[in-house]
Amino acid sequence: MSRINTNIAALRAVNHLQGNYADLTLRLERLATGLRINRGRDDPAGLIASERLRLETRTIEQAIENSSRAANVISTTEGALNEVNALLLDLQSLVIEAANKGAITPEEVNANQLQMDSILASIDRIANNTTFAGKKLLDGHQGYILSSLPTAAFGHISVFAARMPSDGSTRSVTVNVTQSAQTAQVSFIGTNAGGPSTTSASSIEVQGTGGTTILSFASGTTLANIKIAVNNNTLITGVSAVISTASVAGVASAVVLNSTTFGSDAFVSVTPISGNFVVSSTNNTVSHDWGVDTGVLVDGQQAYAKGLRADLHTAGLDTRIYLESVFAQSLSSATFTIQGGGTVFQLSPEVTPNGQIDFGFGSVRSTQLGNAVVGRLHTLRSGGENDLFSENFLTSQMITSEAIDQISLYRGRLGNIMKNTIDPNISSLSITRENVIASESVIRDADMAVELSALTRAQILVQSTQSTLQIANSLPNLVLSLLG
Repeated sequence: MSRINTNIAALRAVNHLQGNYADLTLRLERLATGLRINRGRDDPAGLIASERLRLETRTIEQAIENSSRAANVISTTEGALNEVNALLLDLQSLVIEAANKGAITPEEVNANQLQMDSILASIDRIANNTTFAGKKLLDGHQGYILSSLPTAAFGHISVFAARMPSDGSTRSVTVNVTQSAQTAQVSFIGTNAGGPSTTSASSIEVQGTGGTTILSFASGTTLANIKIAVNNNTLITGVSAVISTASVAGVASAVVLNSTTFGSDAFVSVTPISGNFVVSSTNNTVSHDWGVDTGVLVDGQQAYAKGLRADLHTAGLDTRIYLESVFAQSLSSATFTIQGGGTVFQLSPEVTPNGQIDFGFGSVRSTQLGNAVVGRLHTLRSGGENDLFSENFLTSQMITSEAIDQISLYRGRLGNIMKNTIDPNISSLSITRENVIASESVIRDADMAVELSALTRAQILVQSTQSTLQIANSLPNLVLSLLG
């Protein structure tokens, strides 16, 4: 080579040095950051995929945090409900103690009533003061708002969860009775199938959902007196009686024994013990009858019915409805409106209805516990229609039992959300997050062993290229030897 203006070898060495130096810089950057992709030019397609996975990871992590926070809210609520439940148990004990009138003094009844007043005040205090991050949970602010309630159709409605058609909208709920609710019923027609409306001397055993009693009738006892005898024992047996003028087994008049409750759990049993007591068209045989549960469709969906109560548990609506007896015995329909209210837990990474839980934290104040059918809990206060001085002990016990059932049902629903929704959701999201992070790591993170090997190669190449450049720069000096 005898040209000096252009040193091709040096140019080639410089080009290789720049490339090797760039590779060395890249390896040093990857080792310093631990990332294979530090900017878009490192891997454009990989960067896009990695950022999408990072977004998915971030939303999953927020969903896990949301679920954990929802669990904390539910735990706070259930803790308060547990205290309310304990107070209600004490309340019922006081009612039962006061019912022991033969062994309790008026002073003790007064002391028990003062204690009941204190318990009711404590329940209201818990309802008004249970909060999470400043948000009240049990005073009704987080419950559903109902309107347009036909009082002739519905005795009480509890809505635990409802999905609205859209944000800020209302929802109409239509309840159709498809099967009439019935009490258990047995008819007494006299001494024989075509006989008079009086009976010969006889004894019968009457049994209902409340218990059993034996009634004895003298010869010539009228149907009216039989009715009175049965009704005098209604609290014992759960069986009442009326005189029907409708024809029964060819007899114009009869005593009809009915259960005081509706549904398949209600029954009436009449067993002749002595004499000739004719039930319907049978003679001297045991006669039983059971009630019939109402059949109900709620928004076209079959509800679980028990007596006059209908329960619907679906993803869109979770409600318990007590029907009025007249409405439950007629094949008709009625509608009420959910105006709004309730609360939403966002549990999934996507903000869609499928990733949310709708729930209503209803009020547990004494004015709300119980229902319009049996009565409200606040009526047990001093001066209330069911305080201890009223001696309405059976009604008081029914109210406290209903309140305990309501709190237990509430806690059960919260526990169901925790066990079968939130906990599995957190576990599932945690596994998903692990897999998504692993996938993103494969794309974006640097393999340190590979990068160390590449660094060593780049260092050697830079050093050798520098030596080569030095040699290439010395080549033009050889031209001087031609001048010597």
